Amino acid sequence: MGCMSGTSMDGVDAALIETDGETIIGFGPTGFQAYSDDQRRVLTRALGKWHAAPEVAPAARIVEDVHKAVITRLMQDDPVPELLGFHGQTFAHDPRGLGTHQAGDGQALAQVLDLPVVWDFRTSDVKLGGEGAPLAPFFHHACARFIKADAPLAFLNLGGVGNVTWVDPAQPTPDIPGACLAFDTGPANAPMDDLMQHRLRKSRDEGGALALSGKIHTPSLEAFLSHPYFRRTPPKSLDRNDFPDLPAMVADLSDADALRTLAACAAAAVADGMEHCPTQPTRLLVTGGGRHNAALMAELRARLPMPVDDIDTTGLNGDMLEAQAFAYLAVRVARGLTTSSPTTTGVAAAVGGGVVSIPIGQ
Repeated sequence: MGCMSGTSMDGVDAALIETDGETIIGFGPTGFQAYSDDQRRVLTRALGKWHAAPEVAPAARIVEDVHKAVITRLMQDDPVPELLGFHGQTFAHDPRGLGTHQAGDGQALAQVLDLPVVWDFRTSDVKLGGEGAPLAPFFHHACARFIKADAPLAFLNLGGVGNVTWVDPAQPTPDIPGACLAFDTGPANAPMDDLMQHRLRKSRDEGGALALSGKIHTPSLEAFLSHPYFRRTPPKSLDRNDFPDLPAMVADLSDADALRTLAACAAAAVADGMEHCPTQPTRLLVTGGGRHNAALMAELRARLPMPVDDIDTTGLNGDMLEAQAFAYLAVRVARGLTTSSPTTTGVAAAVGGGVVSIPIGQ
């Protein structure tokens, strides 16, 4: 089983898969547990904070408790997994400085659930010079082979931050040169969700309905694209709050125009990033919550030359792909396989990350 609580902080996804860490054999049941508004406020106060900050401990307890709830519920009626992949909640990410911080104690989960838990996936990569993100690319490579893709394609995950993986499914393993290229594209849902919370006290623009009625403010879009991040060569990664000037760029716009402009910014960042792909992908498969935003999907289709499809059209589950990825990565860690490479995180050589915690007494 794998779990994921992303930068959008809407809740915890959990998903069972069957895999040997190389081939996907099959997909199992899934579950979701939403954070309450009060819990989300506690989590928000911990954003940008490091381990010792006083805001972190109560937020980490919420992360652990909600994970326990969704995992326990999912295991009541379904097969008990042999292994759990626990990502935790990212509160800070500064791979070229202080490191990376995912809150939540995997050993505590192992004890409560009586399961071996693989966690702390990113630290080893960062210590060896990598960005520590994104980490789903090796799973994307397995997914491309699972759906029998026969040409290079790209997976775009639109969570709080966007990330893309270019995959050549003809390559037999994900860690060899030419198999994958991955990087964070730029902000995705987070600025839109933050605006909705700040202005309208709502968690998101449901379906992108309000954004669809707005117009793009071109000067704000152009100012956004002048950010130095877009001049960096991949692999590269972002923290949720790495574009602090973005809210001010749309502060004077109407709600609808601000949301449409933020959707255009997210899509334009993806289009800019696609220039780095070794070859143009034959299609772009969109996963994550952003694929439910009609304005964001319209902006992507307007700016990209290849077909842009909801990943669900392939039979994969776009709401659970990240959770499934950490189940897959947990098995790779347990088997001593690699989880990142120079072309996915910029680490010096392909490396396996993660800590394995066994319940005391086993």
